[in-house]
Amino acid sequence: MKASNITHHNELRIRVDFPYNQELVSQLKKIPDTRWSQSIKAWHVPYTQEAFGQLKALFPEVEYTSLPDAAPRLIKKLKPTEQIGAHLEVVPRLETKPNREQIGVRLEVVPRLKNISIEITGKHIFIKIPKNEVDIQFIRSFKFVQWDSINYCWVIPNYHNHADKIKAYFQSRNPEITEYIPVVEKTNPAEHTFSKNELLVVNQSNRVLKLFFSYNKELLAEIKKIPLSRWNADEHCWVIPHSEKFLGEVKQLASRNGLEFIYREEIKGKIKPRTSRHDIANFRECPPEYIAKLKELRYSQNTLETYKHMFEEFINHFSETEPENITDEMIIDFLRYLVNERNISGSYQNQSINSIKFFYERVLGGQRKIYTIDRPRKEKILPEVLSEEEVVKILNATENLKHKAILMTIYSAGLRVSELTNLRIKDIDSGRMQIRVEQAKGKKDRYTLLGEKTLDILRKYVSAYKPKEWLFESRVGEQYGSRTIQEILKKSVEKVGLKKRITVHTLRHSFATHLLEAGTDIRYIQSLLGHSSGKTTEIYTHITTKGFERIKSPLDKLEIK
Repeated sequence: MKASNITHHNELRIRVDFPYNQELVSQLKKIPDTRWSQSIKAWHVPYTQEAFGQLKALFPEVEYTSLPDAAPRLIKKLKPTEQIGAHLEVVPRLETKPNREQIGVRLEVVPRLKNISIEITGKHIFIKIPKNEVDIQFIRSFKFVQWDSINYCWVIPNYHNHADKIKAYFQSRNPEITEYIPVVEKTNPAEHTFSKNELLVVNQSNRVLKLFFSYNKELLAEIKKIPLSRWNADEHCWVIPHSEKFLGEVKQLASRNGLEFIYREEIKGKIKPRTSRHDIANFRECPPEYIAKLKELRYSQNTLETYKHMFEEFINHFSETEPENITDEMIIDFLRYLVNERNISGSYQNQSINSIKFFYERVLGGQRKIYTIDRPRKEKILPEVLSEEEVVKILNATENLKHKAILMTIYSAGLRVSELTNLRIKDIDSGRMQIRVEQAKGKKDRYTLLGEKTLDILRKYVSAYKPKEWLFESRVGEQYGSRTIQEILKKSVEKVGLKKRITVHTLRHSFATHLLEAGTDIRYIQSLLGHSSGKTTEIYTHITTKGFERIKSPLDKLEIK
């Protein structure tokens, strides 16, 4: 992970670059006003002191590829040196690196030092030395070194092997070295208790491995070499992707460091995950022509990602065979593997079949054919629905005007989250009390309802926030993020204390169910939701319970003695 300063839309920001990983994204979004930029294809956080500190706390291993131009505005002043040990979280004031002439001027006012003092904390190394041009040049060879004019010391970030290099350089002159090793407190000790002679590995739902151990410099250096390893500041543990290969490496690391290896599982769900790419020798990426064809046919980004990952699983299942040479019998064997060994759902199996058919029929340009593949029977899963009273509680718990307008618009019009983010101001037709939804799922346009209360709050919102193009815009005028909307709803649900598994799509399901319960014809509901088939809309008839009290069992009409 690397961080650098950027100017984005005339605003100073801190850019954060890392390989895509949902766990890392979730951690990064804990920093307020974290945003994704489509133009630079990167996440960025505010250029503030608080955001800078949170970034370092969440990701201690982050590397800074460029020094922020206005760093003095971000960093707190360092307290007196004698307080360093008592305040391990204190960050020194960073100043713009002075030139050689400036160094000479400043060193003249520094008291003559006879001894070398080195203080090492978890994040920084503080060095006090007598005036010596050779030593200064050595210190300045480290990245992001700064001179602290208040405490008359050099400040170097403590990462990689900086501390070892500094101690080795000054070793012959008997420096006074003080090290402060912070004590890490474990959260939830009943669940993740371990001793200093143990390395605890927790497998969470076959998605990630959480590593708990006491501070060990050599072990830590090896774990950092594992791809996508990161520090979880909330649980005080290191996290790596779930992989049998990585699990074996960690087990060997425990043995080499004289630690007892302890393994626990926290498996939620029965579906076995697909084999990690790190466990596959010579992993084959999705062919470029496959992705190019998806884009050419204007498939959505979500469909593109789904097809890509599913087709990669398929071609790597037959790693010794070129995709063009895979037979129908081999395809059937693969699908049986998904069902019998991975225990995937019917919808997953359908998507996998579609991803395979897309390659042979659309990419290779083959004739459409009937594959001898049995399509699974679709599972009957009823969506979660809120009662009208629960909707009221959630909306009332949403205090921010903009956030409330977003949730009210989604519920009152039955919108998908992507449809909400794509709404423009011109799509609100207050004269006809309609909302125009353009190019929704399936590349279809439609009109849906604009409620009177929704119109009222939208007018208040527009008056206060003054959006320019999109109905709901970010601070820099970009489309509002889907993830942000999910977080808005999540916070409101937590305030209310509901135990249901509620997503933004739950509001759309609730919209349809409440219309049906109010007596609206199901054909109108189908049109408002944008369903191509009435069968999709009929699922809501299985959810509603209103009217059941008026239905009499046929047994009640029979004369039974």
